Amino acid sequence: MARPVGILELHAEEKRELERRVRAAATSRRDSERARIVLLRAEGLKQQEVAARLGLSVACVNKWSQRFDREGMAGLRDKPGRGRRPSIPLETVERVITQAGQAPPGRQRWSTRSLAAATGISASSVGRIWRRQDLKPHRTRTFKLSNDKHFERKFWDVIGLYLDPPEKSVVLCCDEQSQCQALERTQPSLPLGVGHIRTRTHDYIRHGTVCLCAALSYLEGKLIYRTEQRHTHLEWLRFLKQIDREIPQELAIHVIADNYCTHQHTKVTAWLGRHPRFQMHCTPTSSSWLNLVERFFAELTQDCVREGSFSSVKELTDAITTYLAERNQNPRPYRWKADGAEILAKIHRARQALGAASS
Repeated sequence: MARPVGILELHAEEKRELERRVRAAATSRRDSERARIVLLRAEGLKQQEVAARLGLSVACVNKWSQRFDREGMAGLRDKPGRGRRPSIPLETVERVITQAGQAPPGRQRWSTRSLAAATGISASSVGRIWRRQDLKPHRTRTFKLSNDKHFERKFWDVIGLYLDPPEKSVVLCCDEQSQCQALERTQPSLPLGVGHIRTRTHDYIRHGTVCLCAALSYLEGKLIYRTEQRHTHLEWLRFLKQIDREIPQELAIHVIADNYCTHQHTKVTAWLGRHPRFQMHCTPTSSSWLNLVERFFAELTQDCVREGSFSSVKELTDAITTYLAERNQNPRPYRWKADGAEILAKIHRARQALGAASS
């Protein structure tokens, strides 16, 4: 009787990492081959089949299969002591790694050249160490952690509307896009040709601003909107009344909005009390990413506002309303697919890291 084919067992995180190594262009050939071996063996292929498919020897497939079976992901790394001896002392490597996260005197970050001068090695060596450790001190991105005491309750309340919308109701993601600027470039763009990129002048004439109030239907993707010159509770109340007129009276209205002061005004609260079919769901503070209308605002800014040149506020307003009318002709809803538990775990890790950095 032939021996049964041994199948390697993979955890979800291990499988994601192995698949990333196979796809990533920066992964070395040997690391990619080892990842392919483990993935194919996890599918139930025999060692001979894996070797034939990858053009490797059976001994090679057997070696990395056994190493992974015994040690997991750590078993796919080369044993220490093999290959050429490192030419850079370990103390220098540790210094490069440590200082990458520390601002140099008089500057905000290190470059490969400045850190190379400080450590006495070449800039290319600093770059290789950074890449090996997946360090990217030259890149930045913004973030903000919510300090809302009721964050989780509001978080699950909003996500619950996305994942299980109530029957006989409409879910509206609402907000205002304030300070849409009517900027007129001082000169027209140069003609776009082969090998050329789009151009625009760095200076402009500012004609004024307009405020867009928008309510995005989560299920249909259609928008209820109006433009205003100001951004106060009066404009927000007019917008709520417009929503009340346009939504059939037999439907309940669930409004997802932030806790901006105009939304909490006493007159707004009193009006909502007289219209019980409106149910407000506030996103946590500093968590506008939970409101899907923000995704639409990003598209509006990119497609219509930022790249245009407008000689008046009216011209900008007309461009916005035309864009919205065309979008409502072919609505495209956004769908929430992220796992809430994973998001909370990520936020918890960020809070721990922020606390450690502050202490």
